[in-house]
Amino acid sequence: MTPLRNRMIQDLQLRGYSKGTQALYVSAVRQLCDHFQKPPGRITEEDLRDYFLYGKNVKKWSRSTSTVALCGIKFFFENTIKRKWPTLLFIRPGHEKKLPVVLSHDEVRDILNCIQLLRYHVCLTTIYSCGLRLSEAVLLKVEDIDSAQGFIHIRQSKGNKDRNVPLPQKTLELLREQWKSHRNKVWIFPAAKKGGLHMPTAQMPMNGKSVRGAFRAALKQAGIHKKATVHTLRHSYATHLLEAGTNLRLIQT
Repeated sequence: MTPLRNRMIQDLQLRGYSKGTQALYVSAVRQLCDHFQKPPGRITEEDLRDYFLYGKNVKKWSRSTSTVALCGIKFFFENTIKRKWPTLLFIRPGHEKKLPVVLSHDEVRDILNCIQLLRYHVCLTTIYSCGLRLSEAVLLKVEDIDSAQGFIHIRQSKGNKDRNVPLPQKTLELLREQWKSHRNKVWIFPAAKKGGLHMPTAQMPMNGKSVRGAFRAALKQAGIHKKATVHTLRHSYATHLLEAGTNLRLIQT
């Protein structure tokens, strides 16, 4: 790890950024350096202008890609190497008005019915029925399940915030079935090697990448052609609650 990269990570840690955001910001600076084939200390303000014009006009970056690139690069130059260039003040990501992809009740059911492996079926069902992010679901611990109160405790999620989400009885039963399949003392979804033999003693949760793969395979098997991802289940959860008459503010909370 180069001294500047290490310094940037330390600066991000001191500012309280999550590990996920740290990785995205560091990657944004690395991609900038790769584009010009020079270290970050030799990047000029004119280079930055050219880079963001390239992203806008040639690569056609989405708003989210532009935002991550700008925030990461701006953080590095302004905080880590103390260069407050005017260019970084007026660059703005383009506006987008995209509606999120939403699955119908039947489509969600069809997708989940195509997933045979228990851990993936339960994980994706929990994401949908509780409105979780994928990262929140795979990191669930035994202690996070409050069966008496009917809640799941989500700890230190996006923005380092905790929250409680309602836990449907059927989802609780599935989570119990999943845990009984391995009885790991910490994780609901422990990492599984070939055959799942080490799941009872696994020290880490399963990888979210494998859950995404299971979802994509089920989406194809179900014959659904929408551009859906695992996160679509979270959007669908909120939409279905709204359609059922749940107060919008309650859903947001």
